[in-house]
Amino acid sequence: MNGILKKDLLVFGACLVLYAIVQGLIETDIIGPFWVLNIILICINIILVTSLNLINGFTGQFSIGHAGFMAVGAYLAAVCTVKLQLPFIVAILAGAAAAGILGFLIGLPTLRLSGDYLAIATLGLGEIIRITILNIPYVGGASGLMGIPRYTNFTWVFFATVLTVFFIKNLINSTHGRACISIRENEIAAEAMGIDTTRYKVLAFTIGAAFAGVAGALFSHYFYIAHPASFTFMKSFDILTMVVLGGLGSLTGSITASILLTFVSAALASYPEWRMVIYSLLLIILMLYRPQGLFGNKELSLKMFGRLMGGSKNGSANSN
Repeated sequence: MNGILKKDLLVFGACLVLYAIVQGLIETDIIGPFWVLNIILICINIILVTSLNLINGFTGQFSIGHAGFMAVGAYLAAVCTVKLQLPFIVAILAGAAAAGILGFLIGLPTLRLSGDYLAIATLGLGEIIRITILNIPYVGGASGLMGIPRYTNFTWVFFATVLTVFFIKNLINSTHGRACISIRENEIAAEAMGIDTTRYKVLAFTIGAAFAGVAGALFSHYFYIAHPASFTFMKSFDILTMVVLGGLGSLTGSITASILLTFVSAALASYPEWRMVIYSLLLIILMLYRPQGLFGNKELSLKMFGRLMGGSKNGSANSN
């Protein structure tokens, strides 16, 4: 435990250094507004992708309705700040709680399904959430909820991202996380060993939904508006694409895929007519040559770099 704690403290220290550098570059206008926007999107995407990876990658379920929980967090947080004049932190927590509770209520009946049936059920539920919001005049209906204050900045999204990643990492390394992984590997064997599979699947689904709510709250308070068009099933597919690209069951893979795809999308912004074509071709090529994703279910670590460096040195020595 001491070793894990030391490693966590070192990583957290590195995160603080990274935050100080990026924040300094933003304040001195070395990083312009366009790239600030993309850095904010990267952080929001990391929250979404790591939380979905907890459900799909680590617990072995197939959910494609994550945008629905993001919408719940976005709208409820916006109502808290615009209508009720509550502090931003309260709005974020309220959005997370509402998305988590809804995830729990949806998870209880649907997570008895598996595979394609679960995917269809979660896709349908995500659309039900969006259409329901679309027909509520109190939150703007089809026009969306406008006039949301821009409370989200780099500081908020960065530390929310760090909290999300550390929480999910420690959950995975706990007994609860090991139970979720055992369900992914063999649900029948896990149940035979006395693991309450439904309980742990609902737990993963609830926590994943809650963090999607956090991402939604940050999203709506950066773009001034919460609109149903931002939370369609295509948004769920984008999140799922990043999960698969990074590797099912790899947090560092999720982070890398979020950064990579957000930057690729931003770099192709100058070529709108070719943007989706190039983006899609890159994904097809990667899936052909690396179907398990960038990292598979492995985590990027200093030990991995040490092995690679050791291997290359040994190879040089042998050649000599």
